[in-house]
Amino acid sequence: MALSRVCWVRAALWGSAVPPGPYVTRRLQFVRSGLAWGAPRYLFPRQLLIQHFWTPKQQIDFLDIYHKLRNQSHPEILSYLERVIPHISDAGLQWHMTELCTKMQCGTHPLKQDILALRECFSAHPLGMNQLHALQMRALSRAMLLTPYLPSVLLRHRLKTHTTVIHQLDQALAKLGIGQLTAREVKSACYLRGLNSTHIAEERCRTWLGEWLQISCSLKEAELSLLLHSVVLLSINYTGTRR
Repeated sequence: MALSRVCWVRAALWGSAVPPGPYVTRRLQFVRSGLAWGAPRYLFPRQLLIQHFWTPKQQIDFLDIYHKLRNQSHPEILSYLERVIPHISDAGLQWHMTELCTKMQCGTHPLKQDILALRECFSAHPLGMNQLHALQMRALSRAMLLTPYLPSVLLRHRLKTHTTVIHQLDQALAKLGIGQLTAREVKSACYLRGLNSTHIAEERCRTWLGEWLQISCSLKEAELSLLLHSVVLLSINYTGTRR
C-alpha cells in the first residue's frame, strides 16, 4: 500500500495523467523513470530529446516558452469569470467573486480562503464542470497545456478526467508530505499545476504547493471545476513569477 501511494505521488510530479487501474503502479513507475524535469505527459517525446540533448539553460528556456503560451489564456479566463458574476444567484457569492476578480486584476495573490469561499459557484451553474462554456473550456485546456482543438464534449471529458486524476494525486501527495520531495520534484509538481517554477526559489515553491494541496484536499468531486480554475487563480500573481 505504501509503495503504491509513493508511486502515485511520484507520478504526480512527473506529469502522468493515467487513470487508476490494476496496472497503475507499474505504469507510473515507468513514467517516473522516463520523464525529465517535469513537463506534462503530453510533451513526453519532445521532453526526452530535451533531457538528452539540451543544456539546462535550453531546458529552462523551453519551459518558459510553454508557460508563455499557458499565460495567454489567463486574461481570457479571468474575463469569463467577471462575465458570469451577474448569473450567480447568491448575492454573497457574487460579492466574493467580484472581490476576487478585482484583487487579481490589481496583481494580488488570492488567499486560500478567498478561493474556497467560491466553491459553491464551481459546483453548479454557471461554473460547474458540466456547465462550462466551450470558450472557457478551450482557455482552460490551454492553461493545462492541452490542445483546445477538440469538440466540446471531448474537451469537457478530458478536462474532467485530467482534473480528477490530479485531485487524487494531490491526496496521495498530502499523505506523503511535501517534506519528502526533492527540490526538483517540488518544482515539477508546481509546474504541472500551473506555476512557472523555473525562476522561483525552492522554499517559495514548497509554500505554493502547500497552498494548492490545502485547497485541493478540501474539495469534493462536484467542486473540481474550482481546482481546474485554480491553475490560473493560484499562479497568476504569485511572488516571483513576474520577470
